[in-house]
Amino acid sequence: MTPTPLTWLYVPGDRPRVVTKALVAGADVVVIDLEDAVAPDRKEYARAATAELLRAPQPVPVHVRVNALDGPWAAADLTALATLPGVRGLRLPKVTSPGQIRQVAVATPLPLYALLESALGIEHAHEIAGAHPSLRGISLGEADLRADLGVRADAGLDWSRSRVVVAARAAGLAPPPQSVHPDIRDLDGLAASCARGRALGFLGRAAIHPRQLPVIERAYLPTPAEIEQAETIIKAAAADPGAQALPDGRFVDAAVVALAQRTLSLARRG
Repeated sequence: MTPTPLTWLYVPGDRPRVVTKALVAGADVVVIDLEDAVAPDRKEYARAATAELLRAPQPVPVHVRVNALDGPWAAADLTALATLPGVRGLRLPKVTSPGQIRQVAVATPLPLYALLESALGIEHAHEIAGAHPSLRGISLGEADLRADLGVRADAGLDWSRSRVVVAARAAGLAPPPQSVHPDIRDLDGLAASCARGRALGFLGRAAIHPRQLPVIERAYLPTPAEIEQAETIIKAAAADPGAQALPDGRFVDAAVVALAQRTLSLARRG
C-alpha cells in the first residue's frame, strides 16, 4: 500500500541540481515546478531538463506543475511529459473550469491534480473535482487567490479553504493538502498554520524548503493521545457494535468509529 502523502516539496524545474537534492530530502512527493518558479526565458530549458531527468523512474513519486493551461507553454509541457516513466502526476495551475481537466485528460494517461487559484476556480470547485476520473486531487494556490480576492488577513481565505475541502470530499477525492507557507524561517508560524489547516480538514501540506518537511509531518500525524483514543473507540465498537457511551462519557456511534479508523490508518501511513 502506498503511504498517505503528507509532504509535497516544490522545486524549480530550471535547477536540476536542486531537483536532484530534493529527491532525497525526505518529502513524500517532489513537485518539479515549470510555472511560477521559472522565468519566461528559462521555460524551454526547464522543460527539457525535467524531461531528461524523468526519462527514468525516481526514488520518490514526482509530479510536475506545468504552465497555465491557457498560456503559451502548457501544450509543449504536456507533450514532453505525457508518457515519461518518471512522472507520477501532473499538477495543473489556475484551473477555472471542468472542461480544462477533461481536455488534459484526453492528452495524457497521467493522474491529474488541479490547483484552484481564483474566485472563478473556487466557484466551480465541485464541478472541477468531479470533472474526470483522471483527476485525483484538488488544492488551493493561495498566493494567487489572495491577490485575486484582495484578501489581506489570513482568515479571509477560510471560506475558500473549507469550500475546497468540502468539494474534494463530495467528489470522492482525498482531502486536499494545504498551500505553501511562504516564510521558510518561520517554523513556529508554519506549525501553527498547519494546526489550523488540520482543523479545517486539510491533510498534509506543500513545502518550498526541506526544513519545512518535518514540521508539516509532525503537525499532520496523529498524536499519541489521539491514537490511544482511537484504539479505545475501536475496541469498544468491536465489543458492542451499537451506539454507546464510554466510561469517560464520550459517545460512540458509526461516525465516531469511522473517524477513529481514519486516525489509525494515518498513524500507520496507510
